[in-house]
Amino acid sequence: MVAALHKIVEDAPDGIVVLNAEGVVRYANRMSGKLFRCGQHDLLGQPFGFPVTSGEATDIDIPREDGSWGVAEMRVAQTEWDGVDAYIALLRDVTPRRHAEQRLQLSDKVFQNTQEGIVVTDGAGRIISVNPAFTAVTGYLAEEVLGRNPKLLKSGRHDEDFYRALWADIEACGQWQGEIWNRRKNGEIYPEWMNISAVHGRVGEPAYYVAVFSDISLVKKNEERLHRLAHYDALTDLPNRVLFADRLHQALVQAQRGGEQVGLLFLDLDRFKLINDTLGHRAGDLLLQEVARRLETSVRAQDTVGRLGGDEFTVILPDLRSPAGAANVAEKILEAMSAPFFICGHDVFVTTSIGIAVYPVTGDSPESLIKHADMAMYQAKEQGRNNFQYYRRGGDDQSRDLFELEHGLRHALERGELRLVYQPEVEIETGRIVAVEALLRWDHPLRGDIPPAEFIPVAEDTGLIAPIGEWVLREACMQNQAWQDAGLPPIRVAVNLSVRQLRHVRFAEKVAEILDDTGLDAKWLEVELTESVMMQHAKETVGILWQLKSMGVRLSIDDFGTGYSSLNYLKRLPVDTLKIDRSFIEGIEQDANDQAISDAIIALANSLRLRVVAEGVETESQLGFLREHHCCDAQGFLFSRPLSGDDLSLLLARKLH
Repeated sequence: MVAALHKIVEDAPDGIVVLNAEGVVRYANRMSGKLFRCGQHDLLGQPFGFPVTSGEATDIDIPREDGSWGVAEMRVAQTEWDGVDAYIALLRDVTPRRHAEQRLQLSDKVFQNTQEGIVVTDGAGRIISVNPAFTAVTGYLAEEVLGRNPKLLKSGRHDEDFYRALWADIEACGQWQGEIWNRRKNGEIYPEWMNISAVHGRVGEPAYYVAVFSDISLVKKNEERLHRLAHYDALTDLPNRVLFADRLHQALVQAQRGGEQVGLLFLDLDRFKLINDTLGHRAGDLLLQEVARRLETSVRAQDTVGRLGGDEFTVILPDLRSPAGAANVAEKILEAMSAPFFICGHDVFVTTSIGIAVYPVTGDSPESLIKHADMAMYQAKEQGRNNFQYYRRGGDDQSRDLFELEHGLRHALERGELRLVYQPEVEIETGRIVAVEALLRWDHPLRGDIPPAEFIPVAEDTGLIAPIGEWVLREACMQNQAWQDAGLPPIRVAVNLSVRQLRHVRFAEKVAEILDDTGLDAKWLEVELTESVMMQHAKETVGILWQLKSMGVRLSIDDFGTGYSSLNYLKRLPVDTLKIDRSFIEGIEQDANDQAISDAIIALANSLRLRVVAEGVETESQLGFLREHHCCDAQGFLFSRPLSGDDLSLLLARKLH
């Protein structure tokens, strides 16, 4: 019997130690030795080293095999050993349990203190837990929602198809994320960005659902504000150049489908500068506002009146039955303008010169229509002003010039006529160069330096952009690696991409191949897409962009603010940086509209945790505005003009020392 009891004690899963009154070990079982990483007999006669008082369980530190420390729970009771008073200590390794408890405590702290609202339901959809942020966002206290279904938050803005698709995603993938509109306790409807995850039980069925959401009302307001500022003229509230271009494009698309005609009118006020200089800029602004109202009353509801800037206005006339319809509108405008304007106590008389181009008669693209309407407007001025003129085709050599440009471009790469220059991007806070943008230049043997704006569209149209784009990418990566090999501080190199490159199914593989060939780490490469390309082709390029992101390549949106970016797309695309278009930076010193747009873009980027770069910075006051509004980086002639690879090496070396 005694032997059996001894075996039970020896083989017990817990450590058992007997101590005399002085705390010296008199007996230790096998597990005790394992807990203290020694032989059980090595413990005999040794002072235990821990206070031994009978009562509540206490935790003691025990060494572990990997050199770390674990935790043992110790319970002590009084006993007798060989007829004298003694203590028996029971030791149990509770390291995994304590670690689990610590993780639970940490999870609870995160749950209680995170800024995102969290709601947990059981498998039947009954709310079993919410965090304080849930209450802060929705207005509901925990006791008001526990046991209820989250349907109480529904706003009514989504139909049943929306919710069916949501639950279908959760059932298929275990997760759904997206934008959803819900209702607060006070009845206010607001937008959320929500992620719902299913937590499965032992039998594989969902045991819980966890929804994490954030109130994106401020982000949406910034987005709407940015859209308004980017698409409407601040003075007249007419569509600006950006929205005008979009409306014209849409009108031509509809006309192509329906075999219809579209009229485009370009208007310029006659001698507006004289009125502005005589009566002052305030009077000039009031006159422009009144002109805008008269133009709007002279056209149909489906027509678009826009202001391109200064005293230049446009009118888009979709669904024209004949070119004569444009003349009828022009006559109405001239008549409306003939009445005096009462400005600042004065009767002001102003006339306008109008140029007319008609799709498809005198132009079959937005660019050709704009060019021809503008030329016709100048013809109207030459005819004495206060009249309208149609564009009439002339015997220019445009087609021949275009052919020669395309022919030369086909051989430019093999003849070594293309080269790259690099313009630094500077961190505003420190003045440190953190990146460079690779810019393409063409040194034509006869025509000299041809601007990129002239030959890049030709490369796009002819498909030459693919080999040229690959050469640019390889050359930029090779140069960046050469700078690093020379001991210069590593920086990112940004390369502009076209939609034709992204449409290539193996484009991501080609980028990986170039990085491997040049030895450049992917984190030092950044690709740039213009905002218009990004938004118009988001669905067809998102997969390739995520492939690039998974490789470590960064992505920036160039010319941001000149188009319309959906918040949903911005959150879905792997964007790292927004670059404010230089057209907004040019005017931030005196144009409140440009200041507001720049500020809105910076605020939007910061709210989405994106870096923001201002392009075209040329003055200290522009830099001061950007610094004050927490813009991250800047690029422009204030810091450096585009430099050759060798010249940039010298600049980086000077910055280093």
